[in-house]
Amino acid sequence: MTSQSKSHLSRQKSLHTFLPTLRYSQSTEESMALNRVESGAIIIAGSGMCNGGRIRHHLKHNLWRQQSHVIFVGYQAMGTPGRALVDGVQKMKIAGEEIMVRAKIHTLGGFSAHASQSQLIDWLSHFQGDKPRLYLVHGEQEAKSTLHQAVQAQGWSAHIPELNEEIEF
Repeated sequence: MTSQSKSHLSRQKSLHTFLPTLRYSQSTEESMALNRVESGAIIIAGSGMCNGGRIRHHLKHNLWRQQSHVIFVGYQAMGTPGRALVDGVQKMKIAGEEIMVRAKIHTLGGFSAHASQSQLIDWLSHFQGDKPRLYLVHGEQEAKSTLHQAVQAQGWSAHIPELNEEIEF
């Protein structure tokens, strides 16, 4: 057994101390079987933006259930199924089927893996010498515009490219 496997097993054992009923779904079949649970379950799935993977299957089988709750821990980008749910969509098409959204949708803020605007400005402040031009390509338009103004106020040249704009370095 590799040291990485031993470490994973150790973490798994310590989790079972606090969550004795925790079960991992290792296979697609085990994951799909969760949809037959009627007594209640917490399904933790790497959702990304709900564009693909097992989360789509879990949403298809649970969004229509009034007793279900979907909790998003992290940002959901505009134009994604996750964002549509956060914004209150009433119906969602999943695997060719129209699903009514009766589940309660929740978001937990403060868990982003991304730096805040002030953290980005602080990071930039540590660069010495000539300041290279910045290209702001990630995030929603309003957030990019605000960051654009903030970095320019710090003396940096910044540009927000248009969709499909090509930049030569």
